[in-house]
Amino acid sequence: MSPTASPFDQMPRYIRVRSGPDDTFVEFDFAIGFPDLFVELVLPRQAFVQFCENNQVQHMDAQMCEALDADARKWRYGETRDAD
Repeated sequence: MSPTASPFDQMPRYIRVRSGPDDTFVEFDFAIGFPDLFVELVLPRQAFVQFCENNQVQHMDAQMCEALDADARKWRYGETRDAD
């Protein structure tokens, strides 16, 4: 991802939900500015909703998620493409 010249408080915030829709706790990745640099967080569902509103988050789309997954596979396993 290319660097941005935006001040920190104006940088986009991204989330990627990892838990199921009916789970009591929401497991998610949270990134500021760069979707590939994230922390893993867990919150109760209502706190997650408030967190998203407070941070004006953007959900990572399928293309972003696939790019992050491909990069993780490359670094973890040395794979540059999907395994058959």
